[in-house]
Amino acid sequence: MSAEASWPGIIEAYRGFMPVGERTPIITLREGNTPLLAAPALQERIGLPIPLYLKCEGANPTGSFKDRGMTVAVSKALEERQQAVMCASTGNTAASAAAYAARAGIDCIVVLPIRYIAMGKLAQSVMHGAKVIAIEGNFDDAFRIVVEITSKYPVQLVNSINPHRIEGQKSGAFEICDRVGNAPAYHAIPVGNAGNITAYWKGYREYHEAGRSRRLPKVLGFQAERAAPIVRGEPVADPQTIATAIKIGNPASWKGAVAARDESGGLIETVTDEEILEAYKMLASIEGLFVEPASAACVAGVAKLVREGYFVRELQAGVPEDACVACILTGHGLKDPDCAIQAAQEPVSVEASAEAVVDLLRLKEPVSSRA
Repeated sequence: MSAEASWPGIIEAYRGFMPVGERTPIITLREGNTPLLAAPALQERIGLPIPLYLKCEGANPTGSFKDRGMTVAVSKALEERQQAVMCASTGNTAASAAAYAARAGIDCIVVLPIRYIAMGKLAQSVMHGAKVIAIEGNFDDAFRIVVEITSKYPVQLVNSINPHRIEGQKSGAFEICDRVGNAPAYHAIPVGNAGNITAYWKGYREYHEAGRSRRLPKVLGFQAERAAPIVRGEPVADPQTIATAIKIGNPASWKGAVAARDESGGLIETVTDEEILEAYKMLASIEGLFVEPASAACVAGVAKLVREGYFVRELQAGVPEDACVACILTGHGLKDPDCAIQAAQEPVSVEASAEAVVDLLRLKEPVSSRA
């Protein structure tokens, strides 16, 4: 059986948990089924006392977790005969909405903050044929505009406030449980507009209620220090962070994130841009995973909790023998190549000869090859 035939996309894979019927036209790019990788080297580097797993959502068709929700949202929009889909975005939502709308044969309209967008993400939307409108403002301004427009015209809003997005994104929790054989003891995730943390918690609860997992995880959410409205307890008028995907001052799914934190007995804390960059580089250099900066926020957060003694206290209080931490790496590093270029060192330049390269590397011939 071919790989394509073996994985039908998240709607068909988890149809019993999805809000679809026989008349729902399924718009899919075979999203989901992303790798869940053990990360022992990174675990050792940060000093985590229990196993660490990394859920690589950059392996989705448009390079981020957004595809999970968009397959459901666009399928339902087509079922409801909407003329178009519309979203506010810092990049990933726009790329996903544009791709699935193209697949469905309907229009996609994107409103984005022109000064706060990663060009790698914008390029995707343009190539998929979306109508892209840039505004002088931030994400929250863009979101306010699309909510107003979609409330008055036959255009479907596909931001995470759309409940169908949450229904699709919860499938990530199902996959982790299926792979591990249970829910992880701890689920770490970046928090921006807060739809994903809301969705994962919903997924874990549904799988637990269905008897597919034996426990519920503690949810550990992380916001960028200067874009942390949930941690502060109030909206942030001008959020700032290198992690553009979580650069949001007034999350649409705020209540869902708080519920996930409180109901799971978890937490939502902040990480600095410096901590995000450090985790960003570690993921690439230690585990071979190139992720967008926002993805690294959860790894930075877990490392911070290790330093603060959180997991030592948890172990002292008693955790299951099979306890582990699952970190959600939300998007691929090629989404934001500018950040990688700025973070990387300039290549060393030498003359065009093998001898110059060998000299720079200080290579020595093996003893066996010498006369």
